[in-house]
Amino acid sequence: MEKVTKTDKEWKEQLSPEEYKITRKKGTERAFTGRYHDCKDAGTYHCICCGSPLFTSETKYESGTGWPSFWQPVAPECIETKTDFSIFFMPRTEVLCSKCDAHLGHVFDDGPEPTGKRYCLNSAALTLVQSNDEAE
Repeated sequence: MEKVTKTDKEWKEQLSPEEYKITRKKGTERAFTGRYHDCKDAGTYHCICCGSPLFTSETKYESGTGWPSFWQPVAPECIETKTDFSIFFMPRTEVLCSKCDAHLGHVFDDGPEPTGKRYCLNSAALTLVQSNDEAE
């Protein structure tokens, strides 16, 4: 997979201020404010920066956290993870788009079976491409 690289200026021109703050500067939207936290529409969630498919509505679930949560990505290679020490004494695992390094959110080990993972993502990092299937 070829990496998408752009200058800071190019990202600022492409993204809204909120999308830029979250995906390029590792920000976080407030809980229960994102457009997808309670979305039930069927489809595939793509990276807002590069359009890469990341998660599907079939793996989305209500975690009660106020952010869209998924138990599995479309494919393991579509995301990358790294340890995030931005909160003092609380290491977390950051989730990034593997194609453009956009910050998506974090993953935790308190999700449902079959993976036990909770990919807790920012709505502003995603765009939903709806399918004709009925939402769950």
